[in-house]
Amino acid sequence: MTSKLHEKKTFDNIDYSDQSLSKNEFIDCKFTNCDFSKSKLNDTDFINCDFTNCNFSLALLQNTGLKDIRFTKCKLLGIDFSCCNDFLFTVNFQDCILDYSSFFKKKIKSTKFVNCSIKEADFGEVDLSMSIFDNCDLLNASFVRTNLEKTDFRTARNYSIDPEMNRMKNAKFSNLGLAGLLHKYYLDIELT
Repeated sequence: MTSKLHEKKTFDNIDYSDQSLSKNEFIDCKFTNCDFSKSKLNDTDFINCDFTNCNFSLALLQNTGLKDIRFTKCKLLGIDFSCCNDFLFTVNFQDCILDYSSFFKKKIKSTKFVNCSIKEADFGEVDLSMSIFDNCDLLNASFVRTNLEKTDFRTARNYSIDPEMNRMKNAKFSNLGLAGLLHKYYLDIELT
């Protein structure tokens, strides 16, 4: 695909796997059932776009702009979001698989993760303040020097967060999830 601007277009059932889409700009576009696995999306801008049932596994996002992006039922295995352009970086995820992804040092305040698998993801030094993890599986996800102020974990599960290593003022947890805050003490906590 040559470098160009795409506005208000719909892309259905297109296989972009192992291809380069570098230096394109997509504004107000919709992508459905597209395969971006192992594709190169470097230096590409996506602005106010919707992705539904798309596969981004192992796609490269070096300096990729993701501005007001909604991912629904997408597979985003092993994505390094830390390489994305920081300018206006805004993403939301619903019913997505984000296992083994990295958000290292990103500023993603008020991000919504709804019904997502986020196993073994890296949230080190991320600003996740005011974000929501609604019914998400965070098994072995890493939170180190992360801003979790006012973040909602009430319906999240399998997280392990050290309150001494993160900023957590006014973060929300259910009583069933408190064991995830005490994991380093190897306590046998029985919830009745």
